[in-house]
Amino acid sequence: MRYIHFIIGLLVLGACTARTPLSVQVARSEMARCPEASWIDGQEGKLKWNYTTGLELKAFLDVYERYGDESVKDYVNDWYDAIIDSTGCIYKYKKSNYSQDHICPGRALMTLWSLNPQPKYRAALDTLYAQLQEQPRTYDGGFWHKKIYPGQMWLDGLYMAEPFYAEYTLRFVQDSLQREANYADIVHQFTTVYEHTMDPATGLLRHAWDSTGEMFWCNPETGQSDHAWGRALGWYCMALVDVAVLLPQGSAHKDTLIGLLREIYHVLPLYADARTGMWFQVLDQPYREGNYLEATASAMFVYAWLKGARLGYLPDKEGAEKAWKSLLETFVRKDEQGLVNLDQCCEVAGLGGKQNRRGDYDYYIHEPVRSNDPKGIGPLIWAALEYENR
Repeated sequence: MRYIHFIIGLLVLGACTARTPLSVQVARSEMARCPEASWIDGQEGKLKWNYTTGLELKAFLDVYERYGDESVKDYVNDWYDAIIDSTGCIYKYKKSNYSQDHICPGRALMTLWSLNPQPKYRAALDTLYAQLQEQPRTYDGGFWHKKIYPGQMWLDGLYMAEPFYAEYTLRFVQDSLQREANYADIVHQFTTVYEHTMDPATGLLRHAWDSTGEMFWCNPETGQSDHAWGRALGWYCMALVDVAVLLPQGSAHKDTLIGLLREIYHVLPLYADARTGMWFQVLDQPYREGNYLEATASAMFVYAWLKGARLGYLPDKEGAEKAWKSLLETFVRKDEQGLVNLDQCCEVAGLGGKQNRRGDYDYYIHEPVRSNDPKGIGPLIWAALEYENR
């Protein structure tokens, strides 16, 4: 059956012409490689409520909303209808795990609800919002990344939770005082992690902060991890632009996020590769032996730059467009089947856990590298949509 779906996917992709937008080509390429969304990110047909699948499917829905490709919408809808039952119960989801990763798939679900407001979708959205209302916090109010990582804020978590938190508040929270409290809380998450992960020597944000100072991977005085990891800061940048656009125009909250975004993009170009303009796996160690240009972080930075420039949050629109072209030249290729591929994607990186990940330089450069990781495909599609919308 998968072979039949694969052939159908190739036929659909074959209908693309030179004029087909790249965002559509990337989505169709992924649909050809993964005929059902349950095959995304190595799931091999298993249903799993995970952020990587949700991230990519959100990008697919954005393609659908821009270009009206029904096959893309159906692809997304099939996965969500399979993993959420008629009562709104999410398959194997446990609120008690308090994982911010499990909030991320709610973004695509929010879009599906707006297209087709089924009660079961709303029930699932309410469940995710309820988790955020009870999410454990650090002593100064920052969300723990997960229950299994007590007292820790990771930059990754800002993307996992805050765009959903902001959009849910905008759509469903009617009480004006609660809405304002939510917006203040959302911005507090950004400013808190910025304060605690900022490396004054580089101006970059390090991967994570342990509020207890007790984890083996952190500096016991600052609580910071050792390095600025590319994708971690990429998550943070995407979260900034995606949340800022949802906040009320002229509000102090919006201005705060735009200010943070500008601070980061004042520094980021200093750490880009001089030849390609792209960014390294370990941001604060450019050109060090073993370091490499990494696609997912670069795609995230380019997307946030293009979107920020379009919205007037960031300067140098020409620089953003130049970075987009460099992204394509450095990482994107078509294979013999005509499928669009994104190469040099770091597959995974984290801190602590059962793997005892130390977060030192040697750790980051030795994690697996692959092509077409969802954490790169989604941002590539969003960057393409931004460029197509210029």
